[in-house]
Amino acid sequence: MKGGRAAPPAAILSDLERDGRADTTETDRIRAIYDRNAARYDRHTGDGGWLIHDGRSWLAGEARGETLEVGIGTGLTIPWYPADVRLTGIELSPAMLGIAAARARATGREVDLRVGDATALPFADGSFDTVAFCLVLCTVRDDALAFAEALRVLRPGGRVVLLEHVRSPNRAVRLLEHLMQPIGLRTQGDHLLREPFDHVRAHGLGIELLERHTFGVMERLVAVKPEA
Repeated sequence: MKGGRAAPPAAILSDLERDGRADTTETDRIRAIYDRNAARYDRHTGDGGWLIHDGRSWLAGEARGETLEVGIGTGLTIPWYPADVRLTGIELSPAMLGIAAARARATGREVDLRVGDATALPFADGSFDTVAFCLVLCTVRDDALAFAEALRVLRPGGRVVLLEHVRSPNRAVRLLEHLMQPIGLRTQGDHLLREPFDHVRAHGLGIELLERHTFGVMERLVAVKPEA
């Protein structure tokens, strides 16, 4: 073929197309789960419970300046953000986002809320001072890509603030997570064995805070993007 690159073999194209369809299908499945469960989501997790405790207020209190919350859900964190934080929230589920918008209005808080995918954030590089994840990396189809996108839109010196349930270092608890994961994946798209700290380390972020509690299942993390 003159004047250009040879076309990829048809077998490679079919593999790429199949992978793309698989990603889209899984994203659509997760969206459908949370659209379906949106109306009762707050009843199950709204008070924090024995796993989350005061995690939402802690996470919001760590935000600074222009802040993006990835997977803002029904907006349970919104009332906790400091008044001087300019908050943007992105959420895959329109039904969840509708509840978040109502919560923002009820609290008198101005929030830029958008439907979108954590793995393809609709923002320019270096748009935010803080990026927050609250119980979302466990359900994103590709958590590594979502974390990389968060760093892309984060300014140098900006902070990643994270509250997640993770792979426990306790062997007995980790075995239970292994046993429960197939059910979690099927019913909630929920990965019980992910470890966000792996992404923090891979990208060379500085650690300000790393805490585990409840048999190591819950993680609180604050990390800083390098200036250079």
